[in-house]
Amino acid sequence: MCGRYVIIMTPEAMRRLFGYPEQPNFPARYNVAPTQPIPIVRMVEGKRQFALVRWGLIPSWVKNPKGFALLINARGESVNDKPAFRNAMKRRRCLIPADGFYEWQEAGGKKRPFVVRPKSGEGKSGGPIAFAGLWECWMGPNGEEMETAAIVTTDANRTLGAIHPRMPVVVPPDAFDFWLDCANVDALTAAALLTAPREDFFEAYEISTAVNRVANDGPKLIEPLAAQPAPATPATAESEMGAPAKRAKKPKKDERQTSLF
Repeated sequence: MCGRYVIIMTPEAMRRLFGYPEQPNFPARYNVAPTQPIPIVRMVEGKRQFALVRWGLIPSWVKNPKGFALLINARGESVNDKPAFRNAMKRRRCLIPADGFYEWQEAGGKKRPFVVRPKSGEGKSGGPIAFAGLWECWMGPNGEEMETAAIVTTDANRTLGAIHPRMPVVVPPDAFDFWLDCANVDALTAAALLTAPREDFFEAYEISTAVNRVANDGPKLIEPLAAQPAPATPATAESEMGAPAKRAKKPKKDERQTSLF
């Protein structure tokens, strides 16, 4: 699955890649989480359009969203069959701009966070990418409207399979119109894009558990764990000294000095 991701491209870079006329302005986001507003790019009257929607798709037929499970991902293998996604796959496909995503590897009863980003160098561009997405418009009994979206996922390739069995579908730039054009490309044909990227497309490395907290946001979240200084511990101090240090005697308190605490 994909439960957190990264958007750090500039507004200009996003507009240049996705080719929409709007000129939105927004900050970098290092910890995008479900229920938050996310940017999508969709096709409206034959032209690409930028929009902000809520992450967590709500089908139009849902009566009470509060009692409906949060659909942040849609399995690519069943989007044409599941009632929650079938109509969106036919009529409301979109692109979800991103610069990478987070995944958690279960090991020894713990979950270790990794950031997954496009590789750069050696002929690879790195940089921003587009997840395959589906969007919906829910209308309430009093006429209120809410637009929502989900990220389409597929089986992970071998590079990422050791971390998690699922990954987002990445739509290459030359297939943007093919995925977005619901009027001329039917859902079954568009589903041909719902596959994992080549093995060398992404790189993944372990990061701090600070990403687990939604409130944390900033470039330190994507720093490699090995590059972050480890906190000093008594065991570490002893190993550096070569032998355990004897506990120093507590000095007598000097009544002439005032305390800072």
